[in-house]
Amino acid sequence: QDKEKLEIRKLNDPPSAETVRDMIKYARNVIEEFRRAKHYKYILCLTLTPLACELLEICELSLDKMSAVFEDSNVYMLHMMYQAMGVCLYVQDWEGALRYGQKIIRPYSKHYPSYSLNVASMWLKLGRLYVALENRTAGVKALKRAIAIMEVAHGKDHPYISEIKKELEDH
Repeated sequence: QDKEKLEIRKLNDPPSAETVRDMIKYARNVIEEFRRAKHYKYILCLTLTPLACELLEICELSLDKMSAVFEDSNVYMLHMMYQAMGVCLYVQDWEGALRYGQKIIRPYSKHYPSYSLNVASMWLKLGRLYVALENRTAGVKALKRAIAIMEVAHGKDHPYISEIKKELEDH
């Protein structure tokens, strides 16, 4: 699946090998920059909003730049979208988190095995976001997808599954 994971945009004038190499180098650097910025956040205990805005800006700018070469299903794009979703969750921007999650779920479902907990976790996040944003139908559907994967990965009697089922009953 490496070809799918490193998918390049289909353009009339395809990017050169050098452009692709440069973009991969850029992506790796921005991912490392993001990790360092997150690390400093925890060490320095900076205020929530300014740093979160800076982290989200890093994500959005890098996504914009990388999207000129990479498809949304490219692992570098997915990594940045996942980080952006995390920042949105952190600052309780539920709509922003949902937008990123919706972009992530299809490629995750393609890249990961059928019963991957990474996919289940994304469905779980999406389900909770839908419910929080009062889209109960979509929320229930997403939570059920998470449960279906988790029942295979963890077993039907796992406490996580009972917890999510109770969540479904409560909403």
